[in-house]
Amino acid sequence: MTDLHLWLRHEVRSTERRTPIVPSDARRLVESGVTLTVEESPQRIFPVEEYEAVGCRVVPAGSWVSAPEQAVVTGLKELPDQPGALTHRHIFFGHAYKQQPGAEDLLGRFAVGGGALLDLEYLVDDDGRRLAAFGFWAGYLGAALAVLQHRGKLVAPLTPTSKEDLDETLRPAPGDEGFTALVIGALGRSGRGARLAFLTAGVEATPWDLAETRDVDRPALLAHDVTVNAVLATTPVPPFLREQDLDDPARRLRTLCDVTVDVGSPLNVLPVYDRTTDWTDPVRRLREEPPLDLIAIDNLPSLLPRESSTDFSAALLPQLLDFGTGGPWGRCLERFHQTCRELGVAEGEFRHA
Repeated sequence: MTDLHLWLRHEVRSTERRTPIVPSDARRLVESGVTLTVEESPQRIFPVEEYEAVGCRVVPAGSWVSAPEQAVVTGLKELPDQPGALTHRHIFFGHAYKQQPGAEDLLGRFAVGGGALLDLEYLVDDDGRRLAAFGFWAGYLGAALAVLQHRGKLVAPLTPTSKEDLDETLRPAPGDEGFTALVIGALGRSGRGARLAFLTAGVEATPWDLAETRDVDRPALLAHDVTVNAVLATTPVPPFLREQDLDDPARRLRTLCDVTVDVGSPLNVLPVYDRTTDWTDPVRRLREEPPLDLIAIDNLPSLLPRESSTDFSAALLPQLLDFGTGGPWGRCLERFHQTCRELGVAEGEFRHA
């Protein structure tokens, strides 16, 4: 373990406040002999001084490009466009294994540089269950934003908050009308988070999971006022909603939140929109009459950065303490090579085999 060098990078997305490693877990890593270098990042929810206090080395933002070759660069969201050749092993959510836009370009950068992607979405146990995920908080926030939008209380641009303050806005107030809600994928992490947020808002959502999505009852889906999709499809399935469904005169659906945000992927179960929404413009109107609003933000948990980072880091810590070439990390690496082969990405030599 003493030869592991983790390099916690600054996130280039301006709205990304989370971190995969919080200071208290950084202490555990350092005490276990891990070298942990942390980039300065004014937007990270935890100030860099807290990392320095537990024995981390602090370096300027973006300096990972010149990190020692064996350093494992660790982050959450997308990399900057440069350098064109990625020479390190990188731990983050690459969103490159489901034919998403830009996937081939990203994997090609690893091929040219000889690096490797250890995608956090594919860090799984022997039974294929994810070992570290933000799903619960993604579902919680997706449902929370949907409630606020449906009640006319969503304020843009969105800003990070705490669960305590968010819950205060969710609790029903005098004059708030009741509504029906549906959570698709209700038994997963995201689905459980969404259902809890609805309960906080005084609404018991209809739960759909595998049994209900094998043959989707679209009229029943459209009969709910608010729907949150929390299904992470791994194989192509018939879409839950189609363009023609949005024009159904019987549609009651007014607010749709897609927590999964597989836009652009053939696995997208909601192919009724072609671009995400964001913190500045969190809602997109899909239909004017009757109105149908879409929320499709791909970093929802960053709106509760402290809570979501703390939970995620606690789950990731045991995997980092056991970092190696086998087990979950070995499966990550094999999935990377498999996808590169499938896409025909084979330029150069992968040094991190």
